[in-house]
Amino acid sequence: MQSDISMKESTRLIELFLDSIWSESGLTENTLAAYGSDLNIFAKWLKNKNLQDIVEADVALFLESRYKAGVSSRSSARILSSLRRFYGFLQRETLIENDPTALIEAPRIGRTLPDTLSETDVDLLLDAPEITDVLGFRDKVMLELLYATGLRVSELIALKFEQVSFRQGFVRVMGKGNKERLVPVGEQAMEWLEDYMMGARVDILAERQCDFLFVTKRGSGMTRQAFWYVIKRYAKKAEITKHLSPHTLRHAFATHLLNHGADLRVVQLLLGHSDLSTTQIYTHVAQERLKKLHEEFHPRG
Repeated sequence: MQSDISMKESTRLIELFLDSIWSESGLTENTLAAYGSDLNIFAKWLKNKNLQDIVEADVALFLESRYKAGVSSRSSARILSSLRRFYGFLQRETLIENDPTALIEAPRIGRTLPDTLSETDVDLLLDAPEITDVLGFRDKVMLELLYATGLRVSELIALKFEQVSFRQGFVRVMGKGNKERLVPVGEQAMEWLEDYMMGARVDILAERQCDFLFVTKRGSGMTRQAFWYVIKRYAKKAEITKHLSPHTLRHAFATHLLNHGADLRVVQLLLGHSDLSTTQIYTHVAQERLKKLHEEFHPRG
């Protein structure tokens, strides 16, 4: 028969649990901190109740209290995950017999629509760099290529000369999981890229050598952080007030293709998604756009 687990003992067990999952699964420090916070709030909420006396209804009441406190569905799902892992640990240590979280259903989490830009916003962003300056020209080409291909920023900055086929009009990309894919590049973006290779890139390097396609004044490849700063700077210049992320142009690429009738599986291949369900989120973006247009222009919208 298990002995009572006091508040003080609960705190010690939480620390042991966090140490165990740190060594077992290598979770990030932020995740561990979130688990610890969830469990300590739960332990305080129990007041005079012992961990082994908790039943399913208690867990449900705790989750309800967190919801009323303004916790999102996503955070509630994480809290339940924290509790499940913790009670699993207590069972393995034979400190409890029954897991009160076993039959609790996780809250449904709606898929967040990715941030995207209208075609007008994209035009403003692409026109923002000053192309008479060599660095501005480089930035222009990077933005054009990003929107033309839907590459991840990490894929864009990792491009090397041998990955570009100017004759056939595509780039060969090594994506997540070391999966290679061929992505076509539109004629306009390819012309910008050719001009950059023969002009601005040569001037920026000033006879130095660099394997990467997009280079900096130091003669090295562009970093993800530096290019993210570039995007934000030009968005500000273009007076785009929407929230931006490093994937904003990738999202715009996918959404605009679907808006213009592209097949979902084609977009999946271009984006390098292994699972079609990952790409399907963009159909919701397109549907939201169609709904707004219908409401704005339809006589009975």
